[in-house]
Amino acid sequence: MRKVSGRRELIRLYVGFFTDEKGHKECRNVPLVPENDPTVLFTTAGMHPLVPYLLGQKHPLGNRLVNVQKCIRTTDIDNVGDSTHLTFFEMLGNWSLGSYFKEEAIGSSFEFLTKVLEIPLERLSITCFAGDKDAPMDTEAARIWESLGIPKGRIVYLPKEDNWWGPAGKSGPCGPDTEMFYWVGPGPAPMVASAQDRGGWMEIWNDVFMQFNKSEDGVFTELAQKNVDTGMGVERTLATLEGKEVFETDAFLPIIAKVEELSGKKYGESESAKKAMRIICDHVKASVFMLAELVVPARIERGYVLRRLIRRAIRYGRELGISGRFAKEVAKSVFEVYPDYTHLSDNRDFILSELGAEEERFSEVIDQGIKYFERAKAEAVAGTIDGKTAFLLYQSFGFPIEMTEELAREAGIKVARDGYEREAARHQELSRTASAGVFKSGLADNSAETTRLHTATHLLHAALRKVLGPNVEQRGSNITPERLRFDFSWGEKMTPEQVAQVEGIVNENVAHALDVTREEMNPAQAKAAGAMGIFGEKYGERISIYTVHGPAGVASKEICSGPHVTNTRELGHFRIVKEEASSRGVRRIKAVLEK
Repeated sequence: MRKVSGRRELIRLYVGFFTDEKGHKECRNVPLVPENDPTVLFTTAGMHPLVPYLLGQKHPLGNRLVNVQKCIRTTDIDNVGDSTHLTFFEMLGNWSLGSYFKEEAIGSSFEFLTKVLEIPLERLSITCFAGDKDAPMDTEAARIWESLGIPKGRIVYLPKEDNWWGPAGKSGPCGPDTEMFYWVGPGPAPMVASAQDRGGWMEIWNDVFMQFNKSEDGVFTELAQKNVDTGMGVERTLATLEGKEVFETDAFLPIIAKVEELSGKKYGESESAKKAMRIICDHVKASVFMLAELVVPARIERGYVLRRLIRRAIRYGRELGISGRFAKEVAKSVFEVYPDYTHLSDNRDFILSELGAEEERFSEVIDQGIKYFERAKAEAVAGTIDGKTAFLLYQSFGFPIEMTEELAREAGIKVARDGYEREAARHQELSRTASAGVFKSGLADNSAETTRLHTATHLLHAALRKVLGPNVEQRGSNITPERLRFDFSWGEKMTPEQVAQVEGIVNENVAHALDVTREEMNPAQAKAAGAMGIFGEKYGERISIYTVHGPAGVASKEICSGPHVTNTRELGHFRIVKEEASSRGVRRIKAVLEK
């Protein structure tokens, strides 16, 4: 196999292969906090910013794209600590937006793996969709793999739960996928890959074929524009090429070394030390990237996820025997690993300050909380800690419910999660999305109601900047067909007069029946034109700008991928329902549109 000198070379090889050899254009690595996708808390895949283009909108860079995307996935936080699961990772991906399909997608994947990375053919196996009542067995993909030299015995057909993507909701684009596996088990790879036993095989790449559209009544029809969406994890591929585990690659080595120094222990000296170090390294790394986008620890949503990660890392630091405060020191090694992400160094002081402050808060109570848990464990009835006790651990000692559940699992007992939820509901509204780790897929709701509210959000953003000043910046949003929720940077409660003024500006723009137009330009032109966006991030050569044309100039101009109305008359009356604190330095507005 080819010797690849770390994550940056792997990224260079992948992007270069698709741009130089396959005619793709490199698209931007978007922020972890989605700019225009209210269905997710974090960017979990490279396809998220491409949603409108997967649905048919023309992409400014064309119909063949490639990039590396930083991602956060929270569904497996409890599994972080083994040799493969990660919260933060980088995903390599290439896309066809109606250009090529299975033949070329599979051929390119095979070529990159076997020619560029020089992975031996005898260590590869493939899975394809087995077929069901909705769609046939994907013999086409299997035939292509066979024609490239993959033995028939190494091609395994698996059902929908393994080899099918989507749709995101009840309806929409979906289709079969084909996954590539590398043999990491002992000895030579078996000539026949078993559907039942995949233990020795590690997945390294996935090609998704968006071939069908599922209607709301459950009917599957062929899509007019068939797309390809692929994903290859940087860390996992590096580990495969180097014959190591993920935490022994250059994506983690400097961070592991720092934890070893702080703890006085070696990574491989015991399984418990390995687990603790993996958790600390992964969670601090993910926290650094979240903080770099000005997410701060909080009781809800993104801030809750961040707080949970930091506190879990601190708990395992204690178990590892690290004395004193350590999170900031571990974080400094993250900057070493990712010099190419300049937004980390740009926000270094803020990241270290917030991380240190959160560790200080939790360190003051963690020992008391552990002692309380030990008493609760001894008093548990029928091997279960009751909901009131679990909530007290959260409210008084700052233990996320997931931490209490993890401690209970280690002790061989359970936590009455339902009782905890009932108790929490009586005290506050905790984000169920963040606590349960349930995140929808990236294909946003493009209903008429959501489209109207999306456009209203742009007007709200512009009005806030007009009333409060140009330092106001978006910190997040969530839009459902019923209401919009908009988080923005502001350090104090808005006065009733300010709220009324913002509401009035939006409604004035609605009343003027202003046109909403879309145009394409390069980032320099967009910045010169006054479009709002995160210009520290890498954009492609062409981006979409939506402008609301006011009676005396521009009412709003933002970089965005839609969806939007074409005229503000479509919105109706805008009403702010609530203005409240979201987290430190961030306020939240909830608003509705009334006919």
